[in-house]
Amino acid sequence: MDKKPTTLNSFQTHFVDIHEVLPEGDEERMISEEEKVDKHLNRGTTKVRETKRAHRSFNRQVSLETGFSVLNKERNKGKDERKTLTRSGTSLGEFDSRNRIGLEGHKGDFSIFKTKSTLSKQNSLLPRKEKELESQKINGSGVDDESVNTSVPAGRYFAALRGPELDEVKDYEDILLPKDERWPFLLRFPIGCFGICLGLSSQAVLWRALATSPATRFLHITPAINFCLWLLALAMLITVSFTYILKCIFYFEAVRREYFHPVRINFFFAPWVICMFLAIGAPPTLAPGKLHPAIWCTFMVPYFLLELKIYGQWLSGGKRRLCKVANPSSHLSVSGNFVGAILASRVGWEEAAKFFWAVGFAHYLVVFVTLYQRLPTSEALPKELHPVYSMFIAAPSAACLAWESIYGEFDGLSRTCYFIALFLYASLVVRINFFTGFRFSVAWWSYTFPMTTVSVATIKYAEQVPSVISKGLALGLAFMSSTMVSVLFVSTLLHAFVWHTLFPNDLAIAITKRRHNREKKPFKKAYDIKRWTKKALSKNNSDNKDISQD
Repeated sequence: MDKKPTTLNSFQTHFVDIHEVLPEGDEERMISEEEKVDKHLNRGTTKVRETKRAHRSFNRQVSLETGFSVLNKERNKGKDERKTLTRSGTSLGEFDSRNRIGLEGHKGDFSIFKTKSTLSKQNSLLPRKEKELESQKINGSGVDDESVNTSVPAGRYFAALRGPELDEVKDYEDILLPKDERWPFLLRFPIGCFGICLGLSSQAVLWRALATSPATRFLHITPAINFCLWLLALAMLITVSFTYILKCIFYFEAVRREYFHPVRINFFFAPWVICMFLAIGAPPTLAPGKLHPAIWCTFMVPYFLLELKIYGQWLSGGKRRLCKVANPSSHLSVSGNFVGAILASRVGWEEAAKFFWAVGFAHYLVVFVTLYQRLPTSEALPKELHPVYSMFIAAPSAACLAWESIYGEFDGLSRTCYFIALFLYASLVVRINFFTGFRFSVAWWSYTFPMTTVSVATIKYAEQVPSVISKGLALGLAFMSSTMVSVLFVSTLLHAFVWHTLFPNDLAIAITKRRHNREKKPFKKAYDIKRWTKKALSKNNSDNKDISQD
């Protein structure tokens, strides 16, 4: 019979079939008999032997026209069945690609982040997943699994991600989803979008202060600006909240990933802080008198429950203790206590306001000292300053306003907090050149409310210390804050509707629980031992020569 080489493009090799082509029935019968003999002789074999047998059977040449015959046919009966050849063979291109890229077949499955509606649906996926994992082990990919349902350790986020917001994956890290494919919109919609509402709602508070404060009365600012900003912030809050609720419904596993993220966990406080800002900055026409206490309870109770959870983790000393997860965004979870204290004083609950002010100030001191010592990473932060560092001025300026709202005067403690915020603000302004060269991100919006808060605090200070300097400082800071918000608003519209780059793939939620293919360095140790041995031998030879000369 003729012997023609079979060319396989995916393996870039040539095979020559020297066996006789048997009929289909005889071939299957011989295969089944061989499997029975193997099971009888190797009854207690391990998975390694099964893997070897699978590869041995795979390399069997059965036909020059149809390619290979795979003995393990059950692998081809799954839901994710790949292209097969004419005679029960696995596509060689797919086999080669799986060996080359390992998890590519598993990465494109966006359903791993979808909400598991029922237990039966979740269990129905187990056999398929187990087969996928088993096939990955057999094909030598070396990856055991990535359980999406389990939480990712906090240290893993710092090890796998980079950037002030920990939103960029390091080059040597692998992720669960493809980078070159556009993900579904809800997967790309981060919780940082609440920062847009945070910036707009704080602007509503600022422009109400500019319109009603005696220190800026000479400007004759109309309350209509405050009303328009308040409506815009409310509309944005409804839109973002509705979209994120949809994400919770359809992609709850992705929401869990964001919850365990050491930076984004702080943005879960943002919706309640935004609601309190809207209540504080409500136009006088809508809220002419004192607010009802039910408003404070509605917004502050969820915030307090989440606060107990997060602060308990900081205090308990577990894997998410403060020295491990502290970052500048942690000030957002602290500043909400002061905003809640301001709203509590507006509704007439002075004792509740004092309570939350004390809780916020105690944790602000701890977070401030922790970030100054750089305990989370034990290394210096990047040279380029990012707008994330404006978070440092959020808590002291909010504490200043809360103290003035509770006690009705801008006394010594309130001024102390204000001067701390003013100094930190000045330390950022003098390094303005370091704020350039970064790609736009939705998370930048959350860094506008600290600038707005310190502007409102300066207006209160100008009321207590009226002078040209204090009033000029108040107007200057208010102008900088409003300009920054305007620039970000225009940039957001351009990225969303013109360039369509506002929501890139959210790689931070797709990192693996453990780093795979970690580079081991046995050769370095072996080289060091070899070098040490060589030096020891050379030294011994030199000593022997000296002894022989003597």
